[in-house]
Amino acid sequence: MSAAPVVKTPKYNPDRLMTLILAPVVSEKGTYVADTHEQVIFRVVNDATKPEIKAAVELLFKVEVESVSVLNVHGKEKRFGRTVGRRRGWKKAYVSLKPGQEINFAQEA
Repeated sequence: MSAAPVVKTPKYNPDRLMTLILAPVVSEKGTYVADTHEQVIFRVVNDATKPEIKAAVELLFKVEVESVSVLNVHGKEKRFGRTVGRRRGWKKAYVSLKPGQEINFAQEA
């Protein structure tokens, strides 16, 4: 009774994956990282996990993802006269694409 090994792959709700990625981060650093390291930077929801981000990028852009790094960006402290306030924090995801893969945002629109 030799059965094939069962590989468990995480299954995610497609509706959640569609709402996970909020926007690409378009900046000088973002374009530099994209050109040199074949990475794309996205703004994602605060409770997103690395495997979910990987699945969402592969689903939305039809590319193969090698790895995902996540960074929490803290909101800046701002003053309004005597009152001290704080901007909202957000989560940033650096998505490394496999060699030969590319996401062109100008073409997607």
